[in-house]
Amino acid sequence: MILEIVKYGDSVLRQKGKPVAEITDEIREMAADMIDTMREANGVGLAAQQVGVPMQLTVLEVGTTEERPSTMTVDGKEVDLTEWMPMVLLNPVLELGAEKIEGSEGCLSFPEITAEIERSSSVKAKGRLLDGREIEFEATGLLARALQHETDHLNGILFIDRMKSATRTALAGKLKRLQREGKV
Repeated sequence: MILEIVKYGDSVLRQKGKPVAEITDEIREMAADMIDTMREANGVGLAAQQVGVPMQLTVLEVGTTEERPSTMTVDGKEVDLTEWMPMVLLNPVLELGAEKIEGSEGCLSFPEITAEIERSSSVKAKGRLLDGREIEFEATGLLARALQHETDHLNGILFIDRMKSATRTALAGKLKRLQREGKV
């Protein structure tokens, strides 16, 4: 089922998500609906807050494109991304790599707004998969960026919080309009 994506201005986007303690049928159904919603919106990630639920659940689907390549390493071995996507990640914790890189980001909760955002070029991630397994992996490229973006959402942090002040100032009018329209 396609869910409504919450827009900037809705207070749920600023809420830190509650950890997922148990994987229930409701959690599985929500994850499936979030994947459908993300795909329908042509996104690469979606956090539970973006569908109005403050919990530590995100879905990701990053392809292997030449213009925005990604790698994923599990147990020291690089894996085929297509075998891991879409990924449902519960209670993720990230360790950010030291090297930073700027890249273009958008957000499904901020339609038509993109900006250059500085993020770590690599991350180490820990979390739980929907089948209950604990996972630790390393990611680079778009997957690393998407993990940081979605984990921020799970902690009530928005990509506008990561923008340079000049960029945010330039977008102030659009952000105010979005905020008014998104208020619930």
